[in-house]
Amino acid sequence: MNIDKQAIITALRTVQDPNTGQDILTAKMVEDLEVKGNDISFTIIVPSVKSPIKNQLTFACIGAVNSVYPDAEVHVHAKAAGGDKTANTPNNPIPHIKNVIAVASGKGGVGKSTVAVNLALSLQKMGLAVGILDLDLYGPSVPTMMGLAGQKPAIRDVQGKAKLIPIEQFGIPTMSVGYIIEPDQAVVLRGPRLGGIVKQFFQDCLWPKLDCLILDLPPGTGDVQLTLIQTVPITGVVMVTTPQQVAYADALKGMNMFRLENINVPILGVVENMAWFTPKELPDNKYYIFGEGAGKRLAKEANTVLLGQVPIVQGIREGGDEGKPAAWGDDDLTRKAFEDIAKNMLRQMTIRNEMMQPTSIVKTSKDFG
Repeated sequence: MNIDKQAIITALRTVQDPNTGQDILTAKMVEDLEVKGNDISFTIIVPSVKSPIKNQLTFACIGAVNSVYPDAEVHVHAKAAGGDKTANTPNNPIPHIKNVIAVASGKGGVGKSTVAVNLALSLQKMGLAVGILDLDLYGPSVPTMMGLAGQKPAIRDVQGKAKLIPIEQFGIPTMSVGYIIEPDQAVVLRGPRLGGIVKQFFQDCLWPKLDCLILDLPPGTGDVQLTLIQTVPITGVVMVTTPQQVAYADALKGMNMFRLENINVPILGVVENMAWFTPKELPDNKYYIFGEGAGKRLAKEANTVLLGQVPIVQGIREGGDEGKPAAWGDDDLTRKAFEDIAKNMLRQMTIRNEMMQPTSIVKTSKDFG
């Protein structure tokens, strides 16, 4: 039997990576293709030899080649991807995403979504491949802030499974429960269903390869946070607070959840939002309406750094409401504030990855109720 190697390559292009939706040739997951008589052999690159997609891809590859050459003997070898250690964590549903950064707070209303969106945009302007996942299931803000309210995600069939396609804006893929429910629909869900949605956004969403996936978390330490740390390895957390004592107290509690011994997710730094009021017509004036110092105190408590302070500026609010975030706006003051936060966070993330072992996915524990 005369076997054409190009026909095999064409057949393998019909096999899709369950994580990204790309064909395995485009995703560079095939190596060492050889044809010797009736034998065809090649290696597929998988996130881990224990990855659940290994067998799935192996059988899919054999089926694709045998559809062209039914009598051929197909030998598929699997090899774990090298390079990024976090990506190769067993059971990681998003091994192609290098860093997962959670933006968290202790209470609502401190500007966490504003920080998450503008941090992502600032990182993207620095040349990183960045995505945003809105996990604030009760109060999703990302669709409005990104100018995507009313949009619905497309669905693609990948090896018999329905996968959500992130909606892209400003060059950033995004996903939110706000794309799925109606704008005025109340989200009424118990813990297990909340956890199921969190997992679905990782397991059944075709995220592209990313340097950073920014997570906009709900406030507090509830079901979403617990499901998150049990589903994906979190590179680090950015805590958001305002200068008020009540915000600091709640942020401290939220931060300490990630610092628990059996969770142990690094705190990359703290952002103090609404740090002072600066009128547009008096850009050099600072009015400390909510007090001072909470951001520095919170950073000191976790032995981390204050990534930056964001003033109360009318343009930030207007940009969020209009779907034109400040990081992409014309105001130098607010744009620079978020650019500095992004630069400082990137430095902290780089140090964390060089000095510390990758974060592990937390195993289900009775300690979490």
